[in-house]
Amino acid sequence: MNVRRSAAALAASAVLCVGAAPAALADTPSPSAPPVVPSGLFGKADPTYDGVWRQSLALLAQKTAGLTPAPQAVDWLTGQQCANGGFASFRADAGTACDDKTTYDTNATAVAVQAMKALGGKDAQVKKSTDWLKSVQNEDGGWAYVPGSPSEGSSTSIVISALAAAGEKPAEVRSKAGRSAYDGLLSFQLGCSAEPASDRGAFGYQPADGKLAANADATAAAALAALGKGIVVEPAATDTPAAALACPAGTADPAGAAQGAAGYLAEALKKDGHLTAVTPGSDQPTADTGNTADAVIALAAAGHRQAAAGALEWLQKNSTAWANRNPAALATLVLTAHATGTDPKAFGGVDLVAALNATGPAPAAPDAEPQKVKGEEKPGSGNQNIWWIVGAGAAAGMGIGILLSGRRKKNQL
Repeated sequence: MNVRRSAAALAASAVLCVGAAPAALADTPSPSAPPVVPSGLFGKADPTYDGVWRQSLALLAQKTAGLTPAPQAVDWLTGQQCANGGFASFRADAGTACDDKTTYDTNATAVAVQAMKALGGKDAQVKKSTDWLKSVQNEDGGWAYVPGSPSEGSSTSIVISALAAAGEKPAEVRSKAGRSAYDGLLSFQLGCSAEPASDRGAFGYQPADGKLAANADATAAAALAALGKGIVVEPAATDTPAAALACPAGTADPAGAAQGAAGYLAEALKKDGHLTAVTPGSDQPTADTGNTADAVIALAAAGHRQAAAGALEWLQKNSTAWANRNPAALATLVLTAHATGTDPKAFGGVDLVAALNATGPAPAAPDAEPQKVKGEEKPGSGNQNIWWIVGAGAAAGMGIGILLSGRRKKNQL
């Protein structure tokens, strides 16, 4: 759920290869001549592929931290919405009406729905966007990143989470062919016949040669969607052990599917305490920080705090470079802290909230007293470690999630 599409150009070419995308990509600004970053936007890097995504996450994170986002930041996001309710990844000239050349982005639209819903007072905008999302549902019940393309597990999950957060009932959102959103989602889960057995319960991105492969990115997003939850997860009051997919019942219903996904994630985290991925040009797996954060949020949402504890500790010790001046990554860590009842102002000795605020317009005012966290440090005790604001940090690494799933994960834009 964090920083999507690091290799957006690759994903765009993949869309063109399937020959199913109705929208031209010719109007997308060239990466060699990035647009000027607007003053109301979080982050200073080229927003071409992740502007709406990172803005929405930043606003959600500020709200969970008890802050009221700056009006100009909110206005920038709502100004990106097209008249039909859809969003592109970024529109350099939001004053120009969207047309048949606009490349709509279901992921950006979905996360914007959650941000606008959380901000309050945006009911009309939320309804327009949810109506648009429902209008681009594929016949199989799922969604694609670019409308008109084949459904895939990640985008289907992200859209379902947005619909649920907006008050819709995914089981009742049906395609023209009568397939529900959950029908589309569950078609991407590896069931009781999957081999190796350790992959059972995982979700895949899209079938390759007719076969789904386990994908942690899709699995974490699908767990939230199957639970009917959005990106913002409230800390669970109880804790239960995560379990492997129950066979043969397995994926018969969304709740069972979610627990199967959580069981897969819990087992995947046991080996190294974090998830790994193989980056382009290398045959050796490296730490996958973004998907690890997603997995922690998914496990917390499923009520498995202990299963997420080791990965949470790893994130506190190892997410510094990954989140360096990156609003989407910082926001994801704030949301991870929120889901686990951890203090985001003392996350591994770092004040994530202050670091996030420093990447964009300062929040207008405190929204409410933030939730008190057990063991919270005294005011100011974590502020001395806002390393990415005042010091030269290591550049955030390019992630691999997009290469596996077509999402904007770990792009560090």
